[in-house]
Amino acid sequence: MLKPLLLLSALLFGTNPMPRPVVAATPAPAWLQQGAATAPTTPPGTKNPVTATTESQAKAKKMWGYDCEMCHGATGNGKTDLANDMKLNLTDLSDPKTLDGKTDAELFDLIKNGKDKMPPEDAARAKPDDIWNLVIYTRRLAKK
Repeated sequence: MLKPLLLLSALLFGTNPMPRPVVAATPAPAWLQQGAATAPTTPPGTKNPVTATTESQAKAKKMWGYDCEMCHGATGNGKTDLANDMKLNLTDLSDPKTLDGKTDAELFDLIKNGKDKMPPEDAARAKPDDIWNLVIYTRRLAKK
């Protein structure tokens, strides 16, 4: 008598009287655990396909001013009021050692996809060549 009532209430109220199977969770991929917004899209070892020109670096500097400077600073040292207010511990991009272990492809993906609190670059506005030029500009911030 009780089973038909339970079955009827389950049908009326949309609950499933049958338990769902437990599925073991798989760990998230490394790129997601590290905080990237999306999976890396540039194959490892990809060389920067653009050659810097005066015009392309002027555009990259302008993009840096609009998108990066508020947190990373004009020199790339990461010591800005906004970074301080957000309690961000940014690496000093003006230090040549900072980017020594990073490939251009890794920097491209970092700029394109973002990481942690750093938002991804707007794909509608920044074309791949723009991002590659921003990689060159970022490397040039390092002090000689």
